[in-house]
Amino acid sequence: MSAAPPGAVEGLAEYRPELRPEVLLSDAMLHGAATVHLIKDTASGGSFRVGPKEHFLIARMDGRRSLAEIGEEYAREYGRRLDAARWQQILRMLGTRGLLAGAPAPPATAPGPGARPGARPGDGAGTGAFGGDGRPARGVLRGSVRLVADADATTDRLHRAVGFLLAPGLLVPLLALVLAMEAVVALRAGELLIHTRELFTNPVLLTGAATLLWFSTALHELAHGVVARHYGGTVAEIGLRWRLPVVIMYCTVDNYLYLGSRWQRIQTALAGAVMNLLFLLPFCALWLFAPLDAATHHALGALLLLGSVQALAMLVPLPPLDGYRIASQLCGATELAASTGAYLRLAARRDPAAGDYPRHARTAYRAYALSAVLALAGVLAAAVAATHHLLTV
Repeated sequence: MSAAPPGAVEGLAEYRPELRPEVLLSDAMLHGAATVHLIKDTASGGSFRVGPKEHFLIARMDGRRSLAEIGEEYAREYGRRLDAARWQQILRMLGTRGLLAGAPAPPATAPGPGARPGARPGDGAGTGAFGGDGRPARGVLRGSVRLVADADATTDRLHRAVGFLLAPGLLVPLLALVLAMEAVVALRAGELLIHTRELFTNPVLLTGAATLLWFSTALHELAHGVVARHYGGTVAEIGLRWRLPVVIMYCTVDNYLYLGSRWQRIQTALAGAVMNLLFLLPFCALWLFAPLDAATHHALGALLLLGSVQALAMLVPLPPLDGYRIASQLCGATELAASTGAYLRLAARRDPAAGDYPRHARTAYRAYALSAVLALAGVLAAAVAATHHLLTV
């Protein structure tokens, strides 16, 4: 961006550009060695990446500041002025994409049913608990169907009904109960493994447990939507998706990456697993304290173990799981897995390009790689220990 003498933006200086209300801007995020911001038009569904300097300018297009005023702020921040050609280039780009008030909006591109929240080119959303990127193939063996006409209104009603549970005075005791329950599961894991083996020999009780676990996954998806709604997010779709013989529910949070803070995004991603564990609390109480026959007692114990595994598995920091979204937010990165892989390959070859990564990027990618390896090692160790216990009992 070359310096320009005063008056170089003549004819544009008093123009006060304003982004359309549907346009969302993300926080700064790592993408490879670069720092980027995502910009999304919720009307069309399109999104793209810009650098920090472009974001600096676009974020100030609020209809109150003139280009001259924005230019002065830019000059103070970066020590350079934009010339008229550069301003015209930026405004042309925003106008062509329909992001400025008064410019025609581009045609809407509806997300495929099951699209993960904010899943657009550049955010590395992938597929998983929130849904899947892109439009799934149709057919007898695979497809999807919406369950409600207005998913955002439905989620808003759910939030009004149960949102009080997100108040710290209620949420903290519930989380304490969840931690106590998981401590019981860990201490009595051997007993619960035997109950699980017995469950698979009883088709009636197995069907009942499977139905409850499926219902838990539906609540998992709705929890993502309710927590996102709590923080100002919007839910585009709620529906069913199938890859026969598997049928699952999905909930599309349309602006996940654009929620107000990193902590809000982490809570939204964490909500599904927490909901799975909260769902198990009454069954845990029955298993521990209710006078039940042996078969029912064992079935509840198996449900407790399987449900805990289901919830905790979603927190493994690998795409497309919720744990990967949490790791991405902790690292402040988009397309974290791909960026980590690219950096590690460069570092392993001692490529000088690895040194071009800023220190915080190198730290984030190394930390993510280590956490993923440790998580996989933990899963493998747990599977081996469970198998050994079942074979020796």
